[in-house]
Amino acid sequence: MNRRLAAITALSAAAALALSACSSSGSSSSSGSSKTLNLVAADYGTGPANSSTKYWKGIAADFHKANPSITVNVKTVNWNDFDNQIQTSVQNHQYPDITEGDYFSNYAQEGLLYKASEVMSNPGNLMPVFSKLGSYKGSQYGLPFTTSSRTLFYNKKLFQAAGITSAPQTWDDVKADALKIKAKGKIGFGLPLGSEEAQGESLLWMLGNGGNYKDASGTWTIDSAQNVATFDYLKGLVSSGATEPNPGTKNRTDLWKQFAQGEIGMINGSPALIPIIEQGKVLSSSDWTSVPIAGKSGPLQSTLGVCDFVAAFKNGGTSKQAAIKKFLDFAYQDKYQVQFDKEYKLLPATTSAATSLASDPVFGPFLKALPKAVQYPSDTVWANVKTQVQQTIGTAVTGDPKQVLGNIQATAKKGG
Repeated sequence: MNRRLAAITALSAAAALALSACSSSGSSSSSGSSKTLNLVAADYGTGPANSSTKYWKGIAADFHKANPSITVNVKTVNWNDFDNQIQTSVQNHQYPDITEGDYFSNYAQEGLLYKASEVMSNPGNLMPVFSKLGSYKGSQYGLPFTTSSRTLFYNKKLFQAAGITSAPQTWDDVKADALKIKAKGKIGFGLPLGSEEAQGESLLWMLGNGGNYKDASGTWTIDSAQNVATFDYLKGLVSSGATEPNPGTKNRTDLWKQFAQGEIGMINGSPALIPIIEQGKVLSSSDWTSVPIAGKSGPLQSTLGVCDFVAAFKNGGTSKQAAIKKFLDFAYQDKYQVQFDKEYKLLPATTSAATSLASDPVFGPFLKALPKAVQYPSDTVWANVKTQVQQTIGTAVTGDPKQVLGNIQATAKKGG
């Protein structure tokens, strides 16, 4: 979720051809009374058995039965590569009709997208906190499709072995507990500041000290005193040996897998960590739990909430608008939202689906955190800022936090 947004670079020929094949330019355009829609979606699966391709092709087949004149071609792209590949496709004017993944604001700025109200009958059913995030200059273009929130996962067996009797509430608790776990030969706290999702891990720690990427007025505050102090703390946490070595080179998914193997005591995670734990076959459901994330002086009252968006491209004028609307109305039914969430351990984006899952023992605690969730900045400058965060913020825990954060702040101010 909130996926890799690197600067547009030359991708492999295979990647470009893959999206070119999905483009609705040229041979894939509609013919006669029939319509062909091309959907490019991020793959959230952990392998062939639960690839997102299977999910979307199932919806496409059901939809085609109900609407024989409309065919939906499905292409899924590795979650980590989605943004780069879509950007390359758009740059080459090979537009998909519908995308489901991350990142919409630059395309809205360029006038390439339909508004939500133009391609969905009931956009009011989308969760308000994320609908607002999907807006650009007062109009909604990004349609939240799947959401997630963050909690602190910890290994109860390692806690017991280390003599820890309760979940950490503060940063001091985190450090003390992590060092006790380290003394037992395991990694105390997993700190993924590598390129996969450093922007998310960083924000969780910023929030713990009253910081953020922006303040309430919308001013960039990346190098604020609070954030510098946060990374000074993390630098000390790393140097103490409480984390894995070199967090700036460690990606979230890799550390999640180590947690699932019982090698890490604590790590910040989302519901997407649960299937990794289940597939690891090392930790039973009673061996781990999740709780609110510890802040400097107490647990976070609001955590990071993220969502991935559907975007509908104005591909070939308005000739496909009605077909896109039919498909999105179909795909956003509660049964498909719930199916997606249970398959990939993510959260719904519609109010009706969230209500149906509120009492679910797995999803309930995460859904409870969503209404107060904090999101990433939604303006177009965030694309460049996020890339720099992913590439450099890990060096703040081994070098000079003030300098590293100041460089990112300069990028944000220059873009704004």
